[in-house]
Formats: sequence, C-alpha cells, structure tokens
Amino acid sequence: MHRRPRAALSAVLLVLACLLVPVGVVSTWAKYEIEDADAYVATMAPLASDPAVRDAVTAAVTDSVAKEIDAGPLQSAVESFLRDAVRSFTETGAFQAAWNAANRAAHDAVQSALTHDSDGAVTIDLAPITEQVKRQLTEEGTPFANRIPVRHTEVTVMKAQDLSHFRKGFRMLQIAGVWLPVAAVLLAVGGILLAVRRRRAITATALGAALGAGVLAAAVAVGRGLTLDDLPPDVSRAAAGAVYDALTDTLRTAAWVIVGVGLAVALGAWLSGRLRRGGAGLPRPTRPGAGPPPPQPAPRSPASLREDL
Repeated sequence: MHRRPRAALSAVLLVLACLLVPVGVVSTWAKYEIEDADAYVATMAPLASDPAVRDAVTAAVTDSVAKEIDAGPLQSAVESFLRDAVRSFTETGAFQAAWNAANRAAHDAVQSALTHDSDGAVTIDLAPITEQVKRQLTEEGTPFANRIPVRHTEVTVMKAQDLSHFRKGFRMLQIAGVWLPVAAVLLAVGGILLAVRRRRAITATALGAALGAGVLAAAVAVGRGLTLDDLPPDVSRAAAGAVYDALTDTLRTAAWVIVGVGLAVALGAWLSGRLRRGGAGLPRPTRPGAGPPPPQPAPRSPASLREDL
C-alpha cells in the first residue's frame, strides 16, 4: 500500500478509536454497574451511612407518618419524637437491610422503565423502613406505635420525561457493553500498525484517548449540576448529589485513569523520540574484533589550499 492511502486509513482508524474511548467507558458502566442488580445495590449500599441520605429518609418517613396521626395538642411533640426515632433507626443494621431492599426494587423499576415504553416515574419505596420503625417502637412500648400506618412513601429517582430522553440511547449502550472498548483497542492497534510514523501515531492516539476521557469527566460534572438544578424544591439536593456521585463514581475514576495513562504514554513516546534523535550524532560503537576505525585525514591549512589552486 502506498504511503498516502496508508496514512489516511491509519488516521481514520485512530480517530474512530479515540471517539470510542468515552462511549466505551459509558457502555461498560451501563452494562456492568447499572444493569446488574447486585452491582447496583452494592454501589448504593454505602449511602445508607451518608448523613444527607439519612436526613432525607428521616424527613420523608416522618412527614408521611405524621400526616396519618392526629395527636391533638401533642402533635408537634409526637412528630419530634417520631423524627428522633426514625433518625435513630437509620443508624442500625436493620436500616441498611431495608435500604438495600428498597434499592433493589428501585433497580428493577429502572430497568423496566429503560426497557419498556413506560410513562411512570421511577421511585424508591420507603415502606419497608416505615415498617421497621413501627416494629421497633412497638417493641419498645411506645403508645402510638400501633397507629402508625405502613403505606408507600415514594421518593422520585427519575422522572417520566427523563426516561423518554434516555431510554433508547441507554439501552443501546447496555447492549453494546464491553464490545465498544474492545473495538476501540482493535482500531487503535490497527491504526498504529498502518501508520507510516508509528511513534507519532502512538503519541496522537494517547493524546486523543486522554482528550476523550477528559471530555467524559467534564460531562459527568456538568450533568451533576444540571441534575441538581432540575430537582423539585422538596427534594434534598445534598442527598440527590450523594446518589449521583455514587452512581457515577466508576465513570469519573475510569475517565481520570485514562487521562493519566494517555498523557504518560504520550510523554514516553515523545521522550523516546527526543532521545533517539539526540543520539543520532554520536559515533557508533565498534564491533568486537573489527579493529580500530580508519584514520580521518587531517584538516588542510589555507596555505596548502592556495597552492593547490
């Protein structure tokens, strides 16, 4: 293959590889962290100990139960006591189990909404937490505990209009899964092998991958701000931010790792080229047994040059 078509094909392959880097990271995340129920629950589990999440759950459960209890002039005292009881419950192992159960149910709802054309919002049902609080207060002999209704207290995770925007693209990424990163690697290898100047191709590919990963990290940061700005007034921004950060932690980590590796590879390729060019003017070492190099003629003086003329 001639040099020009070869260089053009190499450039196309390398550009496609760099474009697939951020998309491949997202597809792998969507397949193995969001689609997998166990991975999703494991990602959300640490939030049970997050203060903002505990406060949001306490407020939601307390407000829901307080609406169903009429304590007359003692209503504010009952609400205060109930809030303290729920807050205390969020620090127990039973809350962790209830939180995991609620998120597993929410994951099933998310997958169903992303797979099927459903117009309903995705919510986390806090009824298991209310039931656990009622049981604990009943065992402690609290007078009004048997009057606590165990009803569905739903916290919205994704709104219906958000689902309609993400459904098709997100589902396609889940289907692609790890094959997009594999395709990116194969395209990069093919482009480097076809390149006329391979060191330059390696440098360009590494910088392109780092740039694509940097764009992904910036998109995650921008998405966080847009998501929190779009929340209704009654939703805790701190708790929503903690949930967003937990779900996108793998994306951010992978993006910054690729940025670091890409810059390191590009720097190594550039330094390698500099060292090679710097050593081009040095005398080559003689082989063993080859004898000394032939003597070089001494420089002639200007007077001898004039005599020759």
